[in-house]
Amino acid sequence: MSIFSKKVIIITGASEGIGRALALALAPQQPKLVLAARNEQRLSDLAASCEQVGAATCVVPTDVSDKQACQRLVQQTIETFGALDVLVNNAGISMRATLEEISDLSMFDHVMKVNYLSSVYCTKYALPYLKQSKGRVVAVTSVAGLTGVPSRTGYCASKHAMMGFFESLRIELEDVGVSVTIIAPDFVVSKIHERSFDAHGNQLDESPANQHTYLTAESCAEMIKKAMVKRQRLLITSWRGYWGRLVRIIYPHFIDSIAKKAVKEEMR
Repeated sequence: MSIFSKKVIIITGASEGIGRALALALAPQQPKLVLAARNEQRLSDLAASCEQVGAATCVVPTDVSDKQACQRLVQQTIETFGALDVLVNNAGISMRATLEEISDLSMFDHVMKVNYLSSVYCTKYALPYLKQSKGRVVAVTSVAGLTGVPSRTGYCASKHAMMGFFESLRIELEDVGVSVTIIAPDFVVSKIHERSFDAHGNQLDESPANQHTYLTAESCAEMIKKAMVKRQRLLITSWRGYWGRLVRIIYPHFIDSIAKKAVKEEMR
């Protein structure tokens, strides 16, 4: 029997990218998937695909920046399936602009709500049920949560916040049987790049020119699934991210230069 068979799993940000790929990767194990995002049609299409290979599904259109919507997501999960075994905090957005370029500082509030506070809300409301099941919390952050990246101040701040929150939460939960797995993907092929906000709050609607070098969402999902099974503490999806984390301690200026180069090459 597969480890996630009949397990109840919430995935936020499930309509696209990593979230969608993860749902499809888990579906053959016949779990009970609760799919959350704003786009109900995309969620319904995903649910149909997951059901074809044996998963049970529940579609819950959710704006995760809304605290009450996150509470409703958990409540509907319990009402539908009666339990909760895994919470995957995956929803996220990005912005690309230097601090000097930004004219509307409320963009920082929005990015922080979607990327960081949404995971706080969902985890808070899910925690009583996860303690009952001795379940798993999964937090999809980014390698940008491990270092600074120019023109990503808001995005990096939100991912650093996630890192600090979930590292602390892991220690709080170590005696109650609930594990915390942090995922730090390097660049992944995803709509998040096209939907990044510019300095004026508009979507960029353009994909990085070097996206062919990125990890696919499907490959990333397989790595996440394995980390979930092992209740792994931290998964960094690239050797660049792994070694960068270590080298940064000794040669921080070198890592700064790599980050700057990566951003320059992204849209070349």
